[in-house]
Formats: sequence, C-alpha cells, structure tokens
Amino acid sequence: MSEIDRYQAILGDTGKAGVYHMPQIDPQPLIRAAEASGFAVFRVDLSHTRDKGGLLDAIGKAMRFPDWFGHNFDALSDCLSDFSWQPADGYFVLLERCDGIHGHAESDFVSTLQTFEQAADDWREQGVPFWCFVEMQADGINWLPDIP
Repeated sequence: MSEIDRYQAILGDTGKAGVYHMPQIDPQPLIRAAEASGFAVFRVDLSHTRDKGGLLDAIGKAMRFPDWFGHNFDALSDCLSDFSWQPADGYFVLLERCDGIHGHAESDFVSTLQTFEQAADDWREQGVPFWCFVEMQADGINWLPDIP
C-alpha cells in the first residue's frame, strides 16, 4: 500500500476525523490523498499571525469564506459548519506554522482549535469527514493527538 493510499484510508474514516497535531512530516502526500478523495483542501499559513484578528483574517482568506464572515468565533463556527460555497466529499484544513500565534495569543488559538473540533463533530454526525491538522513544533497543546 502506498503512502497516499494509506492516508486516503485514514482520511476516509469519518469516525476519526477531527483536529490533530501535524507531525514533522512532508504534508504533500497527505494533501494529495485529501485531493484524491475529493476533499476541499485549505492551507492556512499562520506564520505572521500574532493576534485574534490576524488569526481569523488568515483563516477566512485561506478558506475563502463568504463576504459575510464577521471575524469572530461565532462567525468562524458558522462558516465551518456550512460550506455551501465549497461543496466537497470532505474537508481538509492544514493550519501551518502555528508556533507564533500559539506563543502570542494562546487562548485565542485554543478557542480556534476548539471551534474546529466542534465543526468536525458536527460534520461527523452528517457522515462528512472534516480534518484539521495543526503544524506546530511546540508541545504546548498536549490534548491534541497525532495523526491516527
């Protein structure tokens, strides 16, 4: 079984979908597996993000949220629970370079991850895989599991 096939099998398991720590691996095979599975793929670069406003702005732009996105956690939740503008067989979000925002606005970053986890739970109930991978070197969020 190829690496992409293995990742496709993991990503297709809706019951395990959720928010995971992205180990220090090349994300390309995982991204290719998501694309091959018909998922909408979003890469969110958070390297220059230092506060809640910048965090929500970066997510909204990278995920191509509608103009009505209100740049608050309620609006983030609304957008993550309704991808009518981006229909797909599943959703794959890679939050890249998160160490800076985690260090500068930890509580906002944790709230963001909790919002993503709630979205994954909601999508799981509908039988739709929603995966969010968090690329961090820091160990600061010990409740975040590694990829299954």
